[in-house]
Amino acid sequence: MSQLLKSIVVEATEKHTGTVIWLHGLGDSGAGWLFFVEELAPLFPHIKWILPTAPLIKVEANGNALLPAWFNVPSFDKSANLKKTDSKGMIHSSNLINQLIQTEIDSGTPSDKIILGGFSQGCVITLLTGYSTHHKLGGIIGCSGWLGVIEGIENIGTETNKQTPFLICHGENDLIVKPKYGQATAKYLNKIGFKTEFKLYPELGHGAGLQEIEDITSYIKDRLPSSQTYKSKI
Repeated sequence: MSQLLKSIVVEATEKHTGTVIWLHGLGDSGAGWLFFVEELAPLFPHIKWILPTAPLIKVEANGNALLPAWFNVPSFDKSANLKKTDSKGMIHSSNLINQLIQTEIDSGTPSDKIILGGFSQGCVITLLTGYSTHHKLGGIIGCSGWLGVIEGIENIGTETNKQTPFLICHGENDLIVKPKYGQATAKYLNKIGFKTEFKLYPELGHGAGLQEIEDITSYIKDRLPSSQTYKSKI
């Protein structure tokens, strides 16, 4: 496991043939998404779940309070966010997630049997990592977020995951990260050749909804079926 990120790990209960890494949102922790894993894990006994917690950093929008965060938020005013994006913080966190992915690969899990997903800030880092990593991933799921690093984003993309389906989910009533940001991200990714599906959920705000979880479940079933096996190094 990455030495820089504390993670909750829920091991597969049957032969391990795939891994899901899920990133939380601002001020949350890996433990905050255990409800999600507890609901899905019985459906996927062959899958290992990794829930890392972001480093503690000062978040300007919260009065410089130390919070688990994947990057700094200068203001909750959306126009200010776009003008002062913490690109360095986003890239740093993406590098941490790449380390985590590499550690999982080193343990014996092929990269294409790893799904990376995340919510809100975790979605930002998930999409950025999927867009820029050199690891060929099995799937990329982003919920209630957008593709980070506004300026210069075209300079860090790779071809690696252009054939890996991206699933972007967003609540229609999200007032924290408006759905137009998720829609714009999906449009951009499709335009440059990434296979991206965007799903909008009526009446859902900034959170996880039942239909959204059902769609994620179907996506995982498709991308990490239990019939696919490999020889672990452990």
